[in-house]
Amino acid sequence: MATHYVVRSVDRAEPDVIAALREAGVATAHEAAGRVGLLGPAIQARQTGHAIAGSAITVSCHPGDNLMIHAAVEVCRPGDVLVVTTTSPSTDGMFGDLLATSLRARGVLGLVIDAGVRDIATLREMGFPVWSRAVHAQGTVKASPGSVNVPVVAAGQLVRPGDIVVADEDGVLALPAARGRAVAGAAAERLANEAGKRERLAAGTLGVDLYNLRPLLDELGVRYVDRLPEDPA
Repeated sequence: MATHYVVRSVDRAEPDVIAALREAGVATAHEAAGRVGLLGPAIQARQTGHAIAGSAITVSCHPGDNLMIHAAVEVCRPGDVLVVTTTSPSTDGMFGDLLATSLRARGVLGLVIDAGVRDIATLREMGFPVWSRAVHAQGTVKASPGSVNVPVVAAGQLVRPGDIVVADEDGVLALPAARGRAVAGAAAERLANEAGKRERLAAGTLGVDLYNLRPLLDELGVRYVDRLPEDPA
């Protein structure tokens, strides 16, 4: 018989590092990290205007069964992000407004789930952000064992307990806590660099000149002409 666990202790990143990555956002943090850690695009934001970052509390569930989500609530702390996966593909509505109410009481910032959510209108009214594979009214049971705070795979990306999860309208990123400070520093440098580029672009500089792309276009055989050559036929 398989062994299942609820692991109570998680090593979390420092709050200032998490806050810096939230400010940077998913796209910038992903670039700063070397383009690693991004969950696949099947998991999408179900509300607009939300950007969060926190420590991952991971859940592995049987598909169509949300028992272990209920078990996970107890080990959550303020500032955490719940990351839920299933052991085989599922789009069932495993999470709704009642679980959101319970998580909010524990200070959880939001949910990332590689399955479905429901009660989406109420979740939006609550302002509880979710990123999910589906929105689906199909209900679930509470009958099958799983695990809390074990490594899981969400939309093709490994997520470990305590990973820094950054989520906004561009997607979801998971980074090892040990890399957080270095990535946050690199992200700050990117943001400063982009601010300068933004000013130049706003002043009318073209991207092909800003990035010195004209030599590359020439090398690739791209030619500028006023009109296409006449077809001799």
